[in-house]
Amino acid sequence: MKEYALKYGCNPNQKPARIYMEHGELPVEVINGRAGYINFLDALNSWQLVKELKAATGLPAAASFKHVSPAGAAVGLPLSETLKRIYFVDDVDFELTPLASAYARARGADRMCSYGDFCALSDPCDEATAKLIKREVSDGVIAPGYTPEALEILKAKRKGSYCVIQVDPDYVPEPLEHKQVFGITFEQGRNNVDLADSKLFEDVPTQNKTFTPEVLRDLKIALITLKYTQSNSVCYTKDGQAIGIGAGQQSRIHCTRLAGSKADEWWMRQSPKVLGLPFKEHIHRADRDNCINVYLSEEYEDVLRDGAWQQFFTEQPEPFMRPEQKEWIAQNTDVCLGSDAFFPFGDNIERAHKSGVKYIAQAGGSIRDDNVIETCDKYGIAMAMTHVRLFHH
Repeated sequence: MKEYALKYGCNPNQKPARIYMEHGELPVEVINGRAGYINFLDALNSWQLVKELKAATGLPAAASFKHVSPAGAAVGLPLSETLKRIYFVDDVDFELTPLASAYARARGADRMCSYGDFCALSDPCDEATAKLIKREVSDGVIAPGYTPEALEILKAKRKGSYCVIQVDPDYVPEPLEHKQVFGITFEQGRNNVDLADSKLFEDVPTQNKTFTPEVLRDLKIALITLKYTQSNSVCYTKDGQAIGIGAGQQSRIHCTRLAGSKADEWWMRQSPKVLGLPFKEHIHRADRDNCINVYLSEEYEDVLRDGAWQQFFTEQPEPFMRPEQKEWIAQNTDVCLGSDAFFPFGDNIERAHKSGVKYIAQAGGSIRDDNVIETCDKYGIAMAMTHVRLFHH
């Protein structure tokens, strides 16, 4: 098939819309439902991300995309009992395969932003992963294949309209890529930089120069995630997954703050105070996600005041006050951070330190590199300068 007709473009008024190949056949096939313009942007970007994660780590990988940036990305490491609880997979009556664990991590890290996502899987979708996808509000999935059992589960989702895309894992695009803006065609070489190359982490100007294999894995996950995130962008990672992504900000400190706040929320959701929230039975998963997000914010009274808490809880919870939150966040350590370009000021390091960052990979090349290095040394942070910029637009 050389082309696929879309319902419309980014918006309903943008017609006609299609994807097509100028040479050869499309490397993707919609095997259930109907894919839209943004669906395919998410699908094709997320597929590249998980394919690279699998190549870099040797582990199954998954990603959750919204509006052409990842809300989460992860590899298939086992889940602790606490992570199973905060990702809402502690109640399943089947074994989580490595691919299912990767999906649970990617979908669960930022559940607010993953709502209505498009997900990508590096390996053929198995039954366990399909069962997890079935539980979530999602627009579609892309993978190199599906077991018969998984496909049957996914085809029944959303009353049969769930979008299921199969991609040719051996497809290699042309070395030059094109896009049009305002009727003008842009051309550039594809960004084929190999972020699995450990030589990228050899320039370490900080006093702390120690990167364990697990740290290098997590730094690679951060950089590969950033390669497919709308710039400017910063990504915090820990234990094989992204825990906070700040995308599309004009200022790098705003990226760092946004990603850091998401990493903080990921950690706070593991606190006894949040795990012990007395939710009513049968509350919808999205309502629970929204409620936790508000509970952890400055607007916590919106779900705790009389007339509000009764909608969600069997009894009125105590607020999780800011001093308590800071004390809990301080227990999060050994976090990794990647930046898609250099840090212009040490304030980014100051903010990252507050979220437990101990290892950093960034391009370097700022006129204030000395200040950034000095700030890292103040906190014992090990920082590699990769000399590779990863802007993505």
